[in-house]
Amino acid sequence: MCCSVRCGDSLFAGKSGRAPGPPPPAEAAAEAGILASGRAAVRCWGRAVSGHHQASGRLSATPASGGILSVLSGPAGVGKDDLIRTLKAQGFPMHYAVTMTTRPRRPSEVDGVDYHFVTPAVFQELRAAGELLESAEVHGHSYGTPRAQVRAALAAGKNVLLKIDVQGATSVRRLVPEAVLIFLAPPSVEALRERMAQRGTEDADDLARRLRDAAGELAQVASYDYLVVNHTGRLAAAVEQVKAIVVAESCRTVPRRAVL
Repeated sequence: MCCSVRCGDSLFAGKSGRAPGPPPPAEAAAEAGILASGRAAVRCWGRAVSGHHQASGRLSATPASGGILSVLSGPAGVGKDDLIRTLKAQGFPMHYAVTMTTRPRRPSEVDGVDYHFVTPAVFQELRAAGELLESAEVHGHSYGTPRAQVRAALAAGKNVLLKIDVQGATSVRRLVPEAVLIFLAPPSVEALRERMAQRGTEDADDLARRLRDAAGELAQVASYDYLVVNHTGRLAAAVEQVKAIVVAESCRTVPRRAVL
């Protein structure tokens, strides 16, 4: 627990745990102020407090000028897709941008939900037209984020989550310095190897290449704002950490709102 006061307890109860009577006016005012601050913090979850500015020495709410752009990266097999599926299933309020790719669709994947699967020719056409926010070549295939969907969501004041590789995250940070970068890491390289092997979607050569790439990606952790470790069998804990990051960023007195 983050504090010892339970719901319904008086903040100024006596040593016996029971309030000795009505608190003095000064203490009552302090308690009212604390409770008001708590209610304001709860409203922050729903983004009722969309931003603040300093005026005449006081903080006041201002309309949102854009949503918060969060980027989730991590090596293949670390659990990014499982984490996002859990966030969606829980109804966590974000716009989940769908990445475009030229790689073959896996049996469990749904076009337009997990990825937008396109041909190399279509991908190159969109990239040449500037329709991709970022793009990269990863494991022999092209990946990119359609710019229009992200721009529309941010303009509507929605928080956006991008699931992209380290190359793409670097591009997004350069284009949108306000972006919040989250790195999802395995507890160990051996744990990552086991997860990849269990997926059964890569042959021995692909597995070796992905593990080499993972080593390079893990070396980039310091360039991210947050590190979340997805321990084996503890996905729920990683999900809660990502949610906490997004909520904390939304509750900044001056949130890092992104506009494209």
